[in-house]
Amino acid sequence: MTEMNDQRTASGISRRSMLRAVATSVGTIAMLPVLSEEGAYAFEAIQRANAAPKLKALTPAQYATVDAFTDAIIPTDAHSPGAKAARVADYIDLLLSESDAPLRNSWTQGLAALDDASTAKFTAPFVKLTPAQVNEFLTEISANEAQPKTPVEQFFKATKDATIRGYYTSEIGIHKDLQYKGNQYLPEFVGCLTEDGKDCPHCGQKAQAKA
Repeated sequence: MTEMNDQRTASGISRRSMLRAVATSVGTIAMLPVLSEEGAYAFEAIQRANAAPKLKALTPAQYATVDAFTDAIIPTDAHSPGAKAARVADYIDLLLSESDAPLRNSWTQGLAALDDASTAKFTAPFVKLTPAQVNEFLTEISANEAQPKTPVEQFFKATKDATIRGYYTSEIGIHKDLQYKGNQYLPEFVGCLTEDGKDCPHCGQKAQAKA
């Protein structure tokens, strides 16, 4: 994707406006459910390890398309990394692995519709498009977002919903984009260092003078 200013996505709205859009996002292609607690822990582990994906529902080719499509929806900008760095495609793979067969099938059909529309317009699947072609394509398929009619328009809306939720569930979305300073993930409980006679960087307490 080309660089976007004002933290704007390929669909032309700011990232924070996208949060409000989630509440009213509906379409023929079913929206993915909320990730289970087990799935949330798995997503956290994927981000922490930053290793190659271990797919549960998507094929490698489907994962590559989802990875490119979600990153086009929330690209990297001057403020923070985009959906690809946040591992949103892995989030969607986990959601699909927890979904029933009809919903997974609707997403498989949506991915096929995406590539069919891309090939019809540019004679190439979505992952092969240039940045300029991606911008043109997303502008076109997001134009009727309020009332999507075609399969690819419906898939864009469903994927946008999942992308927003995945991005703002990720460490990058929460701490780098929203710059939330609250509850931080710790891989282990380290205890308070004042017990060892040191200032504690975790709780902020100062070492107590020994009697």
